[in-house]
Amino acid sequence: MEIILREDVENLGLKDDLVTVKNGYGRNFLIPKGKAVIATSSAKKVREENIRQKAHKEAKARDEATKNLEALQGMKISVGAKAGEGGKIFGSVNTIQLAEAMKTLGYTIDRKHIKLKNDPIKEVGSYEAEIRLHRDVKGTINFDIVAE
Repeated sequence: MEIILREDVENLGLKDDLVTVKNGYGRNFLIPKGKAVIATSSAKKVREENIRQKAHKEAKARDEATKNLEALQGMKISVGAKAGEGGKIFGSVNTIQLAEAMKTLGYTIDRKHIKLKNDPIKEVGSYEAEIRLHRDVKGTINFDIVAE
């Protein structure tokens, strides 16, 4: 079954992508939740027109995302956490705390677009995370977990 995604769906595709899924997944989950529509010929024409109209805006957004990624990769990002002896953190650090730390630096990134390589983090130290700032702009940033 061919469908057109209305929003980003993890491990499937991004908004306005034309993808093929199994009938049950499309009819029982994606379409009722409003995440996709059936790819009829008229829906495909509307999709193509939407993509054509967005092309200029997308180029600007891609350039801005690339600049932001380069700036984030050059920054020293620190996430504070309460820690005990030996560097063990009380609780854990996840994408929410990392997104908040980037927000204090002036970069608003949705936590859903951040993937930690070691999820969840339970010790003080240096770690890496993969972030997606745009459909075509992905990168890896380094950050430190420090004891408060």
